Amino acid sequence: MASEAILGIVKSFRFNSQNYIPKEGLSFSLFRVEILSGLTVALALVPEAIAFAFVAGVAPLSGLYAAFIVGLITAVFGGRPGMISGATGALAVVMVALVIDHGAQYLFATVVLMGILQLIAGIFKLGKFIRMVPEPVMLGFVNGLAIVIGISQLSQFKTINALGESVWVTGNTLLYSIIFVIFTMFIIWFLPKITKLLPSTLVAILFTTILVLTLKIDIPNVGDLASVKGGLPDFSIPSVPFNIETLKIIFPYAFILASIGLIESLLTLNLVGEITNKRGGASQECLAQGLANTVTGFFGGMGGCAMIGQSMINVRSGGRTRIAGISAALFLLIFILYTSSYIEMIPIAALVGVMFMVVIGTFAWNSLKILFFVPKSDALVTILVTVVTVLEDLAVAVLVGVIVSALVFAWKSASKIRATERPSKTEKGAKVYEIEGPLFFSSTNSFLELFNPSKDPDIIIIDFVRSKVIDQSALKAIEDIADKYNSFGKRVKLRHLTRDCHKLLSKAGQLVVDSDDDPDYGVAVDYDVKLGIFGK
Repeated sequence: MASEAILGIVKSFRFNSQNYIPKEGLSFSLFRVEILSGLTVALALVPEAIAFAFVAGVAPLSGLYAAFIVGLITAVFGGRPGMISGATGALAVVMVALVIDHGAQYLFATVVLMGILQLIAGIFKLGKFIRMVPEPVMLGFVNGLAIVIGISQLSQFKTINALGESVWVTGNTLLYSIIFVIFTMFIIWFLPKITKLLPSTLVAILFTTILVLTLKIDIPNVGDLASVKGGLPDFSIPSVPFNIETLKIIFPYAFILASIGLIESLLTLNLVGEITNKRGGASQECLAQGLANTVTGFFGGMGGCAMIGQSMINVRSGGRTRIAGISAALFLLIFILYTSSYIEMIPIAALVGVMFMVVIGTFAWNSLKILFFVPKSDALVTILVTVVTVLEDLAVAVLVGVIVSALVFAWKSASKIRATERPSKTEKGAKVYEIEGPLFFSSTNSFLELFNPSKDPDIIIIDFVRSKVIDQSALKAIEDIADKYNSFGKRVKLRHLTRDCHKLLSKAGQLVVDSDDDPDYGVAVDYDVKLGIFGK
C-alpha cells in the first residue's frame, strides 16, 4: 500500500519539457537571462531567509537550508515555472510560539507533517478550490502583501545596542542607508531604458556594493545579520518522542502552516500565471510544496512556501522557465559553501532597494482607481482583505474575503427573485405566478412574500420556467407556500420543476404538473423534506 501511494504521488507530477526547454529551444541568450535572473533572486533570498529564521527563533542556517531545499524542489516539480519558494515571514510568525514552547526539533517534525498534509491536498486535487477566490480578494491579497513586504524592510534599519535592545540606526548610518536605497532603486528603474542585456536588479546590487566598498562607507551589510557560511545540510530524523502527545502538539501548527503555505503559494501561482500567460498547475504545486517541506524537515530546514517578492524579481528579470529557479537554489548553496565572505559584504541598503522596487511593481495601483467604479461591495472586499493581510495574516485575510464575497453574492441574488402575475390561458379562473431568479436559502423569504393566499383565486399555478431551485431551503419554501394555500382550501399546481424536485417534494409532490419541457438540472442538495435527512 505504501509503495502504491508513493507511485501515485510520483505519477501526479507532470513533466512538461517546455517548462525546461522553451519552444524556441536552448540558446546562449536563454541561459544568460535565466541564470542571471536566478543569481539575482539568490542574492535577494539571503537576508530574507536569515531574517525569517530570527523571527521563527531558529538558527540562520535553518532559514538558508529551507530556502535552498524548498526552492530547488519546487523549481523542479512546481506547478508554475518562474515561481520562487523559500522561507517566508507568513510561516515564521506561526512557528515562533512552537519553538519557544518546545524547541527547534519539534519545529522540524512539524514541517515534515506540514509537508505530508500538503501532499494529501495535492493528491486529492484540493488546489482547484483556489478558483473560488474572487478578483477583489486577489487584489486585496496583492496589495496587502506588497505593504507587508515594504513594512518588513524597515526592520533592516534597526540594530542591536549594547543592552541587547533593537533600536533604529541614526545619524550618518541612517542617512547613507537611505541614499543607497534610493540609488539602488534608481538603477533598477533607469538601466532598462538603456539596455536589457543584464538584469537591472543584479547590476544595481553589484554596483551599489562596489561603490560602498570603494568609498568605505560604514553601513550595515549582510554579514551584520548573521554568518552565511555553512556546510551541506545533514539528514536527521527530528529528535521528538513518537507518540500521541507529540502529535497533539505539532498537528495544529502543521495544519495552520500547511494551509497558509498553500494559500500563499496558489495565489502567487495565479499572479505569476497572469504575468507569464500560464494557467493550471494548482494540484501539482500542492504536491511540490508538500514534497519540499517533507524533505526540508529531515534536513533541519524551517519549511517554506512561494515567495511573491522573489517571484516578482525573477519574472521581471526575465526568468520564465525552471532554469531560473533551479539556478537560484544552486547559487544559494554555493553562497553557503564557498562565497559566504563575499555575500556578507553586500549592503543591506542595496537589497532593501530591490525589495522596495518589488513593492512598487507588486502593488496593484490600478485598483486605487477602479475602487471608485466597481460595485461598492467589491471595493469593500478589496480594502478589507488588504487591511486584514497587513494586520493579521494572509490565510485569515483570504478566508474573510471569500466569506464576505459569498455573503454579498447571496444577498444580491436574493433580491433577484420576483414573479410575474397573469391569468392562466389554459385553466379558467386560475392565476399564474411565473417565478424569475434563483430560489435558494437567501431568497426564500422574498419568494414567500410574492404570494397572497388569502386573496388569490381557488386555483394557483406556480411556474418555475425562469427560475432554478438550488437547495433544500428552496424545496422547503415550496412546501410551505403549498401548505399555506391548502390551509385556505385552495389548490396549487407546480410547473417546470426538475425530476429531482418531483422526488424530493414529499408533501407537495402530488401538486407537480409533468411537462415535456421540464428542466433537467440537478438540485444542488439531495434532501428528503419528509424525513429531514440528506439523501444518499
